[in-house]
Amino acid sequence: MLLYFLRHAEAEDIAETDFDRRLTERGRGQAEKVAKFILKQNLKPSVILASPVTRAKQTAHLVSDTIEADMVKLDWLACGMDPEVCLRELEPYAHHPTIMLVGHEPDFSATIGHLLGAPDSEALHIRKASLTLVDLPELKAGAGRLEFSIPCKLM
Repeated sequence: MLLYFLRHAEAEDIAETDFDRRLTERGRGQAEKVAKFILKQNLKPSVILASPVTRAKQTAHLVSDTIEADMVKLDWLACGMDPEVCLRELEPYAHHPTIMLVGHEPDFSATIGHLLGAPDSEALHIRKASLTLVDLPELKAGAGRLEFSIPCKLM
């Protein structure tokens, strides 16, 4: 499977709770830019799996609406996602050839590092509104190959 990681776009710094932080105007623009890039490069995933946290959910909605892809909100993608939980929770979606996850840091760095078999996830930093692709022929740690990681400003 091809596994896209889209970190949420820029969000406001202050809200009642971290869960409720919404995208800024710049963040909405970033999400739209990513969606246009996905369409232009023909990178449309078969399904988008999104964190329920407001900023990630908003990012996922903007992208899914633009590229016309189905989106599913899943609690396990919320802040604090564990790489092994991610692998286990992806099993029911293994029939999809391409999946996009929309979520958070440092969760994505840890998960991508885990999939690549990297000894230290500190070597990775996934920027806001960046798109990262891991080719994952098997749902297991160390089986992945990094294809690209593109920050929004280069799209």
